[in-house]
Amino acid sequence: MDTYLVGGAVRDALLGLPPGDRDWVVVGATPRQMLEAGFKAVGRDFPVFLHPDTGEEHALARTERKSGRGHRGFVVDADPSVTLEEDLQRRDFTINAIARDARGELVDPYRGADDIDARVLRHVGPAFAEDPLRVLRAGRFMARLAPLGFTVAPETLSLMRSMVASGELDTLVPERVWQELRKALAAPRPSAFLATLRDCGALASILPEVDALYGVPQRAEYHPEVDTGVHQQLVSDMAARLAPGDDLVGFAALAHDLGKALTPQHALPRHVGHEHAGLKPLAALCERLRVPLEHRRLAECVCREHLNVHRLAELRDATVFELLERCDALRRPERVARIALACEADKRGRLGSEDADYPQRPELLRLHAAAMSVNARDLAERAGLSGPQVGEAVRKARVAAIGAARTLRR
Repeated sequence: MDTYLVGGAVRDALLGLPPGDRDWVVVGATPRQMLEAGFKAVGRDFPVFLHPDTGEEHALARTERKSGRGHRGFVVDADPSVTLEEDLQRRDFTINAIARDARGELVDPYRGADDIDARVLRHVGPAFAEDPLRVLRAGRFMARLAPLGFTVAPETLSLMRSMVASGELDTLVPERVWQELRKALAAPRPSAFLATLRDCGALASILPEVDALYGVPQRAEYHPEVDTGVHQQLVSDMAARLAPGDDLVGFAALAHDLGKALTPQHALPRHVGHEHAGLKPLAALCERLRVPLEHRRLAECVCREHLNVHRLAELRDATVFELLERCDALRRPERVARIALACEADKRGRLGSEDADYPQRPELLRLHAAAMSVNARDLAERAGLSGPQVGEAVRKARVAAIGAARTLRR
């Protein structure tokens, strides 16, 4: 049997990126031989084994044949006669279809190294169209690789458009869609994910609530970019800049302005009440993609409160405390820093405001810390209070602590 390093480890090394997990392909072996060599079988849909010493995944070389609709509609053949070239041919993009042998030599039948040099994301072959998840993977790879100068090959984008038109994306299960979205939001340039999916028509299918933002005007004095969809892309990229790798902040930033798509035509370009209007499409998005609860709760807080955080200096002390209560910030203190980051991303995700100061973020953290510093038990013991009296006294003490800690006022 022959073993080759494949996929992301080879690609990232050629790109000069930090190494991640290493995956291996084994050619000429049977499952029985792998088990006899001490490997542990873990694959459910095709033969994958864990190395007895390193724990790294080793998959038998395989081919796949389309047998039905959707991401799982394939018949897998992992016969020992399957060649390395045949295994690489079933992969999505040429930059992922490169192997390295035991001597360190590249095996690159589909010229993936050339596409890395040219900074092009190109599909390997026509089998790409058989798996609708690959449309989302293209967007997710662009979210990671666009900062390096990558673009999608025209023929790949054309193929993606035909895949969207066929309706195949409707077969994707919510969990897989969410997985790709989550990874894209944790990447350096989430806007490339949105732009790529929109270019091929997939955004309207996968994230119709976000797609509806494009073409919706905003007031130019606050949003020089005018188009709400463009603003959303800027906000998503700013969130990735302020909180790299944090998909919780990324999702909250993505969903903060969904209500603007619902503004009546006669009211444009003003969006009065959009922060509350956005809660309904946010709920629909979360239900459809089965978004994890903490992502949903954080996004609700940012959607509902981002304008309040922007005008934090204008709020009364009691109103600030009520904002914190609505966000469950006393029980979930870790939530406040992410709310502040997402709100800052909204404020700085505008043309010309990329490097603007946002004093509301440290101020919100300071006021939250002041409220948290009030200890209910100590207060009750000192004042000799009990029952409902304790709750009211604690509330007053926290409002007073907020007032004493403020540095921003109008």
